[in-house]
Amino acid sequence: MQAKWTENDLFLFQHLIQEDADLENALEQSHKNQFPEHEVSKTQGMLLSILIRMSKSKRVLELGTLAGYSTIWMAKAIPDDGVVVSLESELDKYELASKNILCTGLQDRVDLICGPAAQSLQKLIDAEVEPFDFIFIDADKPNNPLYLRLCLQLSHSGTVIFGDNVIREGELCNAENKDPKVMGVRQYIQDLGSCEHLDSTAIQTVGIKGYDGFTLTFVK
Repeated sequence: MQAKWTENDLFLFQHLIQEDADLENALEQSHKNQFPEHEVSKTQGMLLSILIRMSKSKRVLELGTLAGYSTIWMAKAIPDDGVVVSLESELDKYELASKNILCTGLQDRVDLICGPAAQSLQKLIDAEVEPFDFIFIDADKPNNPLYLRLCLQLSHSGTVIFGDNVIREGELCNAENKDPKVMGVRQYIQDLGSCEHLDSTAIQTVGIKGYDGFTLTFVK
């Protein structure tokens, strides 16, 4: 089935997603540096862009920069006076993302922060920064429950939270799977469901990235 999923995704990319030199450069540089291919697909990048524009978000928070591919998608979606604050724990990825974003000319819209995400989030909370309109959680999955608790302190009524890679190739519902990534997203989803001031849904996806899915949450 993977071959068919990939074939259909390539068709969608061809007909729905316009070529963008900035995005292509970020992908190329990521592959040259042999980074894991964990970036969002082109259609997922467009989905992030559409959601940000639909919600009229100006302040975006991203957990997990990698080479800056999704960061660039989101930076292009916000207005000139908006900002994407992106957190990356690994120095080599932070440095490459910085270069990739500089090449786009969007550096005034992006604030990259290097360090463990939980620590960076706590620093933002302690600094009493303005709440974020859109939050994209795409970092280490075992810590998703912690990230949710911290991100909720950086949100407001109306904030949209997008949690990526939550289906784990169908292992999400397998209670016998003790993989920390699976356990992390399972607890994350349970926490979403138990929080009364959140409305959440989840969508399963197939495509060039395999079988996975995401959650979409609205802070009431």
